[in-house]
Amino acid sequence: MKFTRQDTTRLLRLGKHRKKLRKWRRPRGKHNKVRLKRTGYPVQPGIGFRKPKSLQGRVSNLYPILVYNAKSLEKLSKDNIVIIARVGAKKKLEIMKKAQEMGIKLANAGDKK
Repeated sequence: MKFTRQDTTRLLRLGKHRKKLRKWRRPRGKHNKVRLKRTGYPVQPGIGFRKPKSLQGRVSNLYPILVYNAKSLEKLSKDNIVIIARVGAKKKLEIMKKAQEMGIKLANAGDKK
């Protein structure tokens, strides 16, 4: 569930057409309907929306591992998902090929060349 600040769809400075600015801010106004938890208004984040401890920190039910080169892929297993670090195009292609051979999933491969 995505929690966004009130009026992010209405005002440019709060995130209309600008996803980067759509962040949660707690409503603090005296008559604010979101703060008062009125029906028909967006819900506030709370402890009940948290994932179970066993699933926290996972991406697609797999453990994310940051990879800098193709050699470090040999240490990984099938229950890991690879996140390619900030590397150049040549290294990224090497990592992608090696991961495809080993059958390891990539989280941020981008467009597959």
